[in-house]
Amino acid sequence: MSSSLPARLGTWAVALLVGVVYGLAGTIAHAYRWGWLPVGLILALVGCAALLAAVRLLTDDRWAALATGLGMVLATLVFSGKGPGGSVIVPQTVLATIWTLALPLLVAFVVAWPDRLGPARLD
Repeated sequence: MSSSLPARLGTWAVALLVGVVYGLAGTIAHAYRWGWLPVGLILALVGCAALLAAVRLLTDDRWAALATGLGMVLATLVFSGKGPGGSVIVPQTVLATIWTLALPLLVAFVVAWPDRLGPARLD
């Protein structure tokens, strides 16, 4: 990958912003259940995994995937705490604990995954 630094910084900024959106959506939706099935948690994890994989594969840049993951984790941390009025968006439940722990593990897994196999690049 031989793009200029401003282009890479722009990519990272957009990746961070998209990660924040996905992290916020997952943080709000993870608690939805359909009977006993935690549909919200499953969809939030699958959606975040798909986004992280897409960013990593399409940009071929670990740093863009890391920026996306940091946006997700940042949104989760910010919106999981108490608000200024004392309200809690995400009550402490088993699903909330799973979401809070699974998301950073997912990010670490995707970022640490080895580069794609293929012909040597001429960077």
